[in-house]
Amino acid sequence: MAPKPKLYYFCGRGRMESIRWLLAAAGVEFEEEFIETREQYEKLKKDGLLIFGQVPLVEIDGMVLTQTRAILSYMAAKYSLYGKDLKERARIDMYTDGTLDLMMMIAVAAFKPPETKDEEYAFIVRKAKTCYFPAFEKILKDHGEDFLVGNTLSWADIQLIEAIMMIEELSAPVLSDFPLLKAFKTRISEIPTIKKFLQPGSQRKPPPDSHYVAVIRDVLQF
Repeated sequence: MAPKPKLYYFCGRGRMESIRWLLAAAGVEFEEEFIETREQYEKLKKDGLLIFGQVPLVEIDGMVLTQTRAILSYMAAKYSLYGKDLKERARIDMYTDGTLDLMMMIAVAAFKPPETKDEEYAFIVRKAKTCYFPAFEKILKDHGEDFLVGNTLSWADIQLIEAIMMIEELSAPVLSDFPLLKAFKTRISEIPTIKKFLQPGSQRKPPPDSHYVAVIRDVLQF
């Protein structure tokens, strides 16, 4: 039996969470090693595992992969979540780039000064409601299927529901004006592997807190 993928990252969301989501949706078990000290991080660099000096880092299929998008696209292709042809892959890339932009705004906001966080989060919610969610509502309407691309689950669907749930943590009624997205969220959430990942006790990580931020600042020294 092939070894499980092994993920090296901090004990939090950051750039690894979309990788966790994709593996979970594919029904793939994985192991995690959490980076908690500067020494752990320096050892990974010394051992030549961090080609650009950055995490996330994933060991899979005898390879050591870094760079979030490279990891995600490899896994999406491996687990048949990357469309049936180049045209579908182009759309999946386009949609995942969009949702990643939105999610990274939230990730970065966690490191802002406390007195500006509320303003940052309010801006992100406005951006979701005026730019990203209208775009995906139209995509679903025009496509007329249960999924964003083709007629089967893809990486794009998985990352969109991740983004939706992150925005809902900032504003629970954010989907009130987007009926197709609301139905999409309900539909995708009921896929057995995703439903399992959304249950308490899974490897899904909570929103970043002060401890998570402090660990990253200490390890990366910024």
